[in-house]
Amino acid sequence: MASSETKAHEGGEVKGPATYLVEAVVAIGVMLLGAVVIYGSRELGAGWTSDGPGSGYFPFYIGLIMTISGAGIFYQSLFGKKGRNTAVFVDGEQLKRVLSVLIPAGIYVFAVGFIGLYIASFFYIILFMVILGKFSWLKSLIAAFCVNALFFLMFEVWFKVPLFKGQFDLLSFLGY
Repeated sequence: MASSETKAHEGGEVKGPATYLVEAVVAIGVMLLGAVVIYGSRELGAGWTSDGPGSGYFPFYIGLIMTISGAGIFYQSLFGKKGRNTAVFVDGEQLKRVLSVLIPAGIYVFAVGFIGLYIASFFYIILFMVILGKFSWLKSLIAAFCVNALFFLMFEVWFKVPLFKGQFDLLSFLGY
């Protein structure tokens, strides 16, 4: 992605992608996703059948709305009345903050498949509280335990809805 013009930000220059470029790329993504939905709903049958709408009828129109919206955003980002928004979309410090949340969240999602929702959540809560929240290890441990115990009681015991426990099922000793 091309870099835009720089602007002064708190005494220094900030470089990064221009907002209009990011908007255009996201608009292309929305249009592509809408096209995939349209294609899939046409495969299912997007028309009206003898007993009502086909199974792809409503998804077809959702995909159409997405495609038209994406095209409108694309046009507006590149050719809008106000002109292109050349402000920097995200600077290095902002990107660092976003990645400090996004990367651990990705690791958490990956870990859920192996060690399950409860154990992965336990460690995720502890590490987030300690590293990003600057809480003590003891408070983090107590909060993680209480949250997971509450979820366990709520889903497994009261609602009888088992949550994913992972490939290793480390909680099998509880009988759930």
